[in-house]
Amino acid sequence: MNTTQFDINQIVRENVKGLKPYSSARDEYVSDGSEMIFLDANENPYENGVNRYPDPQQRSLKAVLAEQKNILPQNILLGNGSDEVLDLLFRAFCEPKIDNIITLPPTYGMYNVLANTNDVQNHKILLTNDFEPNVSKILETIDQQTKIIFLCSPNNPTGNSFSEQSIVQILEGFNGLVVIDEAYIDFSTMESWVQKLKVYPNLIITQTLSKAYGMAGIRLGLCYASKEIISVLNKIKPPYNVNELTQRKALERVEDVESVQKEVSNILQEREKMITDLEEIGFIEKIYKSDANFVLVKVDDANVRYDQLLNQGIVIRNRTTQPLCENTLRFTVGTSFENKKLIEALKNL
Repeated sequence: MNTTQFDINQIVRENVKGLKPYSSARDEYVSDGSEMIFLDANENPYENGVNRYPDPQQRSLKAVLAEQKNILPQNILLGNGSDEVLDLLFRAFCEPKIDNIITLPPTYGMYNVLANTNDVQNHKILLTNDFEPNVSKILETIDQQTKIIFLCSPNNPTGNSFSEQSIVQILEGFNGLVVIDEAYIDFSTMESWVQKLKVYPNLIITQTLSKAYGMAGIRLGLCYASKEIISVLNKIKPPYNVNELTQRKALERVEDVESVQKEVSNILQEREKMITDLEEIGFIEKIYKSDANFVLVKVDDANVRYDQLLNQGIVIRNRTTQPLCENTLRFTVGTSFENKKLIEALKNL
């Protein structure tokens, strides 16, 4: 298959093709900033900062993101966290009980949860032992009902970025959608795939403000894709899915480029220091390469070590139940003080 043959109409669900989206009051009249009396949306008229409905298309925020990413606002969809964006992809493109997706464990657990929620079969193809996509097996597994392949790169929980060659082979060998989840891209040495949207019409990139931007609490997920894909998702998204407070706070944060870059730089320095310090811990058998804001390590007994750290007031993630991750622990990179406490606790075990 070749992506030049990719036709969005071939994979959109029939009910979505014919769907007429809900038109909200804020869709029908878009303010240009003029002083107007708004009596159209049955809102409470007493101003308190949030008595009006938010912009359903988040225009101000998209304008800034579009400029930063060097794309058009029509290439952007914003969601209530990346999980809403991922769910919209299932609802727009996967027919329940008929279609399937492909995921590459160990990976982000919500792909499987959303597949089950939407009654879509999930073909799980394990990563190779060095945590790369098994491209030949993936391409063999694709059938007529395969609609989406999910690639998490940098990958959670392993921390590595997938090779460009592997991703290109999948994009060019599949006539459905390839979603690259770039939640951790800001910590990576690899470039984002956002600039490849014009090359690959079947490419979708998801990002988030929860990691590098430090805004996990406001729930804002980002989706970059062709305007054709975005227009399909806009048909089915709830009209006011991103609230006013989230839009304001997100705009403030994405415009403060300097602060974000400084925090990312600090986290990367702390990550390298953490890796150096972890090399001195006797019961750590392997430290995996990280392109994210966390480090995965293999230990002698993950369950025991997890409980020991809990008893010392340190919460980490035990990933030993995940495929290929037996006896592994995942350490998020914290502040200098927090990381020092972690290393001290590990040395004392």
